[in-house]
Amino acid sequence: MSQPKIAIIGAGPGGCMLARLLHQSSITCTIFEAEASINYRSQGGSLDLRNATGLAAVKAAGLWEHFLQHARYDGESLLLTDKKLTTWMRRSPGTKDRHSNLQEAPEIDRAVLREMLIESVPAECVNWGWKLASVQETTSSGLELTFANGETLSDFDLVVGADGAWSKTRTFLSQDKPHYSGLGGWAIQIADAKVTAPEVHAFVNRGSVFAYSDGKSLTGQQLGDGSINVSHYGPYVEDFTAHCGFDAGDLEAVKRFMLKELDDWAPQLKQLIEFTNETPVWRNLYELPVGWTWPHKRGITLLGDAAHVMTPFAGIGVNTAFYDAMELAKQIVAFTNSAEPTVLDSYVLRYEKAMFEHAHPAQALTEGSKIDMLFTPGAPRATVESWILRHAKADIPKWVHPLLTAVVYAGYWVYKWFV
Repeated sequence: MSQPKIAIIGAGPGGCMLARLLHQSSITCTIFEAEASINYRSQGGSLDLRNATGLAAVKAAGLWEHFLQHARYDGESLLLTDKKLTTWMRRSPGTKDRHSNLQEAPEIDRAVLREMLIESVPAECVNWGWKLASVQETTSSGLELTFANGETLSDFDLVVGADGAWSKTRTFLSQDKPHYSGLGGWAIQIADAKVTAPEVHAFVNRGSVFAYSDGKSLTGQQLGDGSINVSHYGPYVEDFTAHCGFDAGDLEAVKRFMLKELDDWAPQLKQLIEFTNETPVWRNLYELPVGWTWPHKRGITLLGDAAHVMTPFAGIGVNTAFYDAMELAKQIVAFTNSAEPTVLDSYVLRYEKAMFEHAHPAQALTEGSKIDMLFTPGAPRATVESWILRHAKADIPKWVHPLLTAVVYAGYWVYKWFV
């Protein structure tokens, strides 16, 4: 079977993981990335990779030893709390040889992970500065890709849209667009936190602090470069920054606003805001509906955020994208190794079936986590059991679920008498 000609739109983690997995099987592909270079913009905060998805993909890609050079097992430390600093869940930090008491979930900075993946494929595989403008169907050459630089390419056997929440590839398949989740907010960093904010550094404990109350969130997350990523989300209107009355990119103005919003929150939590010293970035959070699909078309498919963009409240976006990449790579490899006359499209259909079966529960977990903590009055006290069970049930056999449910509700029933 001859090798298919494959175009991957987007050099994010999902697209790069697919390229690496194909490269592992000596299947060539070309990535087209809108950004001008690997360091064109900030890549966001830290990610925790899970056993059956993110970590499995890293191992399948032959990058495990390289990953361990950057993985932070002490980043498994996690505190789930409320504005009064009540502990609702705590996960201990781990090591490479001793994982946390809940699950193996080492942290790695998103920028470091992306760089590791891009460096694992031939340099000529990635075309920087190629922003996709549109996908069109032609009678002679199948799908035609038009780029913002004026170039037009065609004759690909498969186009993979890994181009994120606002995927141009997806618009060829469906007119459906992600909708505003009702939540927006800022991400800001505390640079060199151990020196500039030692109390905050100790509080975050090399891992993450997630605080929820009153439909708002405040997060502090350690990064590998010594900074702490601080984020705040709340129920703001979609065009909030156009009417808020201050510059949403001005650090001091943003800090004043957030401290007023969180005026009755514990001092240790407000210190996360007080010690920020980098430029704030406003983000609206968008999502596709749980269970969203598209009408299948030959020669094109989607993975990652292009297929199932979610809010970050379950922390599984990149893990889900890596699962997609493994499934699609498996099907492409099976096609190229097939001794029987066949067509690639039948293998792509198998991928989409497997991807939907995994992605839709991931979307439901994320949506449920968001509702539990940000759209339910009294959270997290009122919803901690539901939140814990959503996450735990995703990783254990179904026959254990009834017993786990009884234990969790009984345990928190007792605990709530004392907090």
